Amino acid sequence: MYQQMIFVNLATGDVEASKKFFTELGYSINPQFSTDDCACVVISDTIVAMLLGKQRYADFTKKEIADSTRTSEVLLCLSAESREKVDELVDRAIAAGGSSSGETQDHGFMYGRAFDDLDGHTWEVMWMDPAAVQG
Repeated sequence: MYQQMIFVNLATGDVEASKKFFTELGYSINPQFSTDDCACVVISDTIVAMLLGKQRYADFTKKEIADSTRTSEVLLCLSAESREKVDELVDRAIAAGGSSSGETQDHGFMYGRAFDDLDGHTWEVMWMDPAAVQG
């Protein structure tokens, strides 16, 4: 069965620093699709983040590239298998040089935190009780 993938393309000011940051979070870099101006970060079998140097990113758009430290161009949200995994990933991101973003959201059946990466892109990490999802 075909599984649709998502390739999230994000502009970065420093490809090498971004590669280090995301590997410190436990993700791998696919060297087959990485160059000096692009890092292919494998988040899962169906989610890939393409971290493009700003000049390379500009090759794909005619629009002005957002300064993600001042404006929000996208909110990215990753699921986690438990509340503890939410905390683990966000804490690793902060230890790797990211920053906490927003307040912890705890609704009992749903728990989430967020961090900003080195370029200011906001990554939310969320756990939801499977029983709540089933209805």
